[in-house]
Amino acid sequence: MAGAGAGDADARGDVAGRGRPGAQHDVASEPADAGVPGGVPGVPETAPQDWLELAVAVDHEAVETVSAILSREVPGGVSIEPGFELLDEGLAVEVDTARPVLIRAWLEGPGAAATADAVERVRTALGHLQAFDLRPIGELSTRVIGATDWAAQGRAHFPVLRIGRRFVVRPAWRRHRAAPGELPLVLDAGAAFGTGLHPTTRLCLLGLEAWADEALLGRARVLDVGSGSGILSLAAARLGAASVLGVDTDPMAVEATRANARRNRLAGSIRSRRGSVPTGEPPFDLVLANLVASVLVPLAPALFGETRSGGRLLASGIIAPREEEVGDAFARAGFELRRRWDEGDWVALEAVRVG
Repeated sequence: MAGAGAGDADARGDVAGRGRPGAQHDVASEPADAGVPGGVPGVPETAPQDWLELAVAVDHEAVETVSAILSREVPGGVSIEPGFELLDEGLAVEVDTARPVLIRAWLEGPGAAATADAVERVRTALGHLQAFDLRPIGELSTRVIGATDWAAQGRAHFPVLRIGRRFVVRPAWRRHRAAPGELPLVLDAGAAFGTGLHPTTRLCLLGLEAWADEALLGRARVLDVGSGSGILSLAAARLGAASVLGVDTDPMAVEATRANARRNRLAGSIRSRRGSVPTGEPPFDLVLANLVASVLVPLAPALFGETRSGGRLLASGIIAPREEEVGDAFARAGFELRRRWDEGDWVALEAVRVG
C-alpha cells in the first residue's frame, strides 16, 4: 500500500496495493486453520522467520470493505488479486469480473498468540459481513509460508504485460525483446505490492502516459505515495521525470523500489524512503497515490499540501461506488477534478491544485 502506501489496503491494489507475494490459489481448496498440537490453537507452530498467510475470496464489490478489515490487523498491507485472462499472446490482461477477487495478507510469527488473536478478529469481522449477505464473501483460510518461498510463489503468476501504448512490464526473470517505442519496466516485486496485474496500477500507468502526452513529466518532481514495488516511480522516470520520491510505510516496499530502480538503471532519478505524507519536502509538480478510498479520503488535505499550485494529483485504487466520496474529499481539500479513467469497478481520478 502503506501509509498511506501501496501497502495500505495496497490496500495499494495489485490496489492502492501494497502485500507480500504468494501463489494465487483457490481459497476453497485450502484447509482452514490446520493446527498443530502443542501450539496456539488454529495457528501452525513454525520457525520465527515464517509467515502466516490469510486469504479470502470475495466479490468485486466487497473488495474494499474486506481489504479494510484485513488492513486493520496487518500493518504491511494486503494483496488484491483479481481473476484475469491473458490476451495478445500473454502481453495483456483482461480482468474477469465474474470471477472472485483473492485478498491476501501476511502476519509474522505464525505460532504467536498475538497472531492467533489477529486471525480471530479478522474471522469475526468477516463473519459479520457474511451474516448480512450483501455480497459473496468466502471463508478465511490460513497457511504457513516459509520466508524463502516468496519469490518462487510470486513468479508463477507474473507474466510479461503490455500496458497502454508504451509500457511493457517485464519480470526480471523473463525475457522480452522490446519493440521500437516500448518503454520496458523490469520488475521484481519481491515482497512488495505492484506488478501491473491489477486495474488500479494499469489506470495509473495510463494516466502517466496522458501526462507525458501533455509534456508534464519533463523536468517534473514527482511524489509516489505508497510506492510498493516502485512500478509507478519507474514509469514516471522512464517518461522523463527529473526526480521521483517514493514513500511507503513498509520497509520491504522501500527496498523493492530501490532494487528495481537499480535494475532499471534509474537509481539516479528515484529516491525511496520509509514514511508517508507529509514528506517535509517542497511541494511536488505531480503526485501519484495508488491507494484506496478509505485511505485517500482522510489523506486528501495532506496530498493537497504535497502538490504545488497548478500541480496535479493522480489518485487510483478507487472502487466505483466510492468515486463521489473521494471526489468530494479532494474538492474540500482544494483540488479541482479534471479527468477520470476507469476499468471494470475501478476508477482513477486526476485533480489539479488550483490554490
